[in-house]
Amino acid sequence: MKEKITAYLAEHKDEMVEDIFRLVRIRSDRGEPEEGAPFGTGPAKALAEAVKMVKEKGFPVKNYDNCVMAVDLGGTEPGLDILAHLDVVPVSDSWTVTQPFEPVLKDGRLYGRGTADDKGPAVAALYAMQTVKALEIPLKKRVRLLLGTDEECGSGDLEHYYSKEEEAPASVSPDADFPIINLEKGGLRGAMTASYPEDKTLPRIIELSGGTKLNVVPDKAFGRIEGMEKGALEEACRKAADETGAVFAVSEEGALLRVDVKGHGAHASTPGEGINAVTALMKLAVSLPLADSEGFRKLKAVEELFPHGDWSGKAAGVAMEDELSGATTLSYDILHYGVTGFKGEFDCRASILANDENLRDVIRDELAKAGVTLEPCAVFAPHYVPADTPLIQTLLRCYEEYTGEKGRCIAIGGGTYVHHLKNGVAFGCAKEGVDNRMHGDDEFAELDQLLLSAAIYAQAIIDICG
Repeated sequence: MKEKITAYLAEHKDEMVEDIFRLVRIRSDRGEPEEGAPFGTGPAKALAEAVKMVKEKGFPVKNYDNCVMAVDLGGTEPGLDILAHLDVVPVSDSWTVTQPFEPVLKDGRLYGRGTADDKGPAVAALYAMQTVKALEIPLKKRVRLLLGTDEECGSGDLEHYYSKEEEAPASVSPDADFPIINLEKGGLRGAMTASYPEDKTLPRIIELSGGTKLNVVPDKAFGRIEGMEKGALEEACRKAADETGAVFAVSEEGALLRVDVKGHGAHASTPGEGINAVTALMKLAVSLPLADSEGFRKLKAVEELFPHGDWSGKAAGVAMEDELSGATTLSYDILHYGVTGFKGEFDCRASILANDENLRDVIRDELAKAGVTLEPCAVFAPHYVPADTPLIQTLLRCYEEYTGEKGRCIAIGGGTYVHHLKNGVAFGCAKEGVDNRMHGDDEFAELDQLLLSAAIYAQAIIDICG
């Protein structure tokens, strides 16, 4: 069976690449909801193209109010759901290999936003089903591919789907790494606010701003300063660049000086892989010889709790780790600071030891000392499926058969589509240890890895549903 599956996929490699590119060409980061587009026009267009693609291949399709589409194969009794998504995170203007929505195949890699997260894996799963169908392998139970449109911004699509349908006995998401992820950390997503009277004493900060999505380490930020000499600011920027790794540029903006910061984007669950432009900007700001004011003091207090380069929450007093889930990570990803108030947001992926008392309350109390308010929030629970379950044992066996490598279970800080499902795990599609630049510039997926993944998924479908 292995030879037949791999041969079929090899024959249809070019077709699979073009189908991935069809979806990648559509910009599908979340927008404002509209009639028929609950998560914006981009995700809705991607879903419509996927519906067209799947119908061309002869599969039945059910569209759940333009939130999720379902593609079925096999019997009527549910056996396996595969959960992938068509929405993407926003892009920067710093791509070098190609533009984000102009996909290319170069040196065995598919470049473009969504090639790795998650349009490439979604199409790989579809081709796994197409392989099983083409080889006329009977399935007693049903495999269902769900293609959603809101994974990056809260999974409101799946909430809508599961309000209408029951969870399958087993679920997998091809939106992570192999071998298999059976533990996804819980955590805390917090927003803080502060207000203060405007103080016009110079020099002062007029504005600091950066970050667009809570689950993305920001790659850009900017500030506007009043009443400071340009040379002094440039010297401070040179020092901050040496200390942070970010790139700083100073320009004149009328009577103000503007500072632009360029970092390196990354997923908020792995903040150490990026260079956080927001925390780099904050580090610069608190180092400047500015007039003492209530707002500046509060900014300094927040910067002390979330300093640049502290990804573990040590400064905030919440660093913890355990053998099963690993260490807590903390990423300060959004900042909007002005002359009368500011708002900041952080994304924490926590050890399974974390709870409201030892995580949320610690941060809340430290912020309160500086007169900064942590908005109501709560630690969300981790997701864990024991390694000895039949689903995991079957998936590991498929992985080992097609890769020749020993399979094992791993834990991650990211939350996938299966985080709230009783018997769901993340299974592929990327090779462990390969940086696909997910959520960053020049995102890519390896073509051979996508083909291998499709073969593994095909075998899993057969073993679970056959």
